[in-house]
Amino acid sequence: MAPKAGKNKKDGSGDQKSTAEKGGKQKGAQSINVRHILCEKHAKKEEAVAKLGEGRKFDEVAREYSEDKARQGGSLGWKSRGSLLPEFERVAFELEPSTTANPKWAEVKTAEGYHLVMVEGRK
Repeated sequence: MAPKAGKNKKDGSGDQKSTAEKGGKQKGAQSINVRHILCEKHAKKEEAVAKLGEGRKFDEVAREYSEDKARQGGSLGWKSRGSLLPEFERVAFELEPSTTANPKWAEVKTAEGYHLVMVEGRK
């Protein structure tokens, strides 16, 4: 499944294409600081997407909607290549870093459910 671009909240210009959709890939990163919002049901994921579209912070939406309560705000911490589900990892490593206040996020479906993914750092 191709990632869907998140919204650019700073100028309200609408959809922003992810790096993957532009045809490029982020180079060289072996680990990423990643957050996600995990929803079992598509409808709940769509509610979270709507909240992000309203300009809510990613970590706030994660606390309210994510069904993965391992960490507050959807943080998975630093993850290296090969440590995540393949479809999740493919999308996450293609995202450019952003902040929870102005997230650049993508969607991906895995066996665990529907994920909204954002990356805070790369190294």
